[in-house]
Amino acid sequence: QAQLVESGGGLVQPGGSLRLACEASGFSFSAYAMAWFRQAPGRERELVASITNSNTYYGDASLGRFTISRDPAKNMVYLQMRSLKPEDTAMYFCVADPYPGVAFGRGLSGSEAWGQGTQVTVSA
Repeated sequence: QAQLVESGGGLVQPGGSLRLACEASGFSFSAYAMAWFRQAPGRERELVASITNSNTYYGDASLGRFTISRDPAKNMVYLQMRSLKPEDTAMYFCVADPYPGVAFGRGLSGSEAWGQGTQVTVSA
């Protein structure tokens, strides 16, 4: 059974940086696409970034400011966030999908697993 545990969220001032981490277990990590989604109160869930072994994909709001990476040796995926804005405030979720479509802008397969999320708050 896939398990995903996020960490690294917190309160940061506008313009600051945070690095989120997701520890994965219970599945063949290298065979899965990994992604970060976020959801703010009253807003729809949105893709932040996604990655396979050969491709990365970024949502419009994160392109140029965020970087997704993965470490297959540690079964970890990271999201480095820079130049944070108040509108980046949201719960951030780590997602593992056995199909690669999310890393090519085609959305989730419906077979994905979700973590519990980590809160990111950007405020002065």
